[in-house]
Amino acid sequence: MDISQAIAELKKTPGFSENVGMILVHNGVVRGWSRKDHKDVSAVEITPDHAKIQALCEEFQKRPGIFRAIAHAEGGVKRPGDDVLFIIVAGDIRENVKSALSDLLDRIKSEAVSKREVFA
Repeated sequence: MDISQAIAELKKTPGFSENVGMILVHNGVVRGWSRKDHKDVSAVEITPDHAKIQALCEEFQKRPGIFRAIAHAEGGVKRPGDDVLFIIVAGDIRENVKSALSDLLDRIKSEAVSKREVFA
């Protein structure tokens, strides 16, 4: 996903300027160490559930003040530094947008993406 292009397209959506005062972006990348024990990671095998991710985005767009929630997860074997998860949340005010991005990220990670670390 090209974040700049995705935001430019989002801004063309009818109703954008009337409903959006903030856009937040998450760009998740593969870390070079395991969260569990800080062991070196050479790769991560990622399996996203794209249908579940789409359903979560649609659910979050129903929250008060949220105009659009967009997410894209890369699948396959990724190396440290590779992009793996993009999320864009656009809405009216920061209180609504910040919590929506945080909650959506947590839900995608726990419900719609599985990963297996490959150690060096």
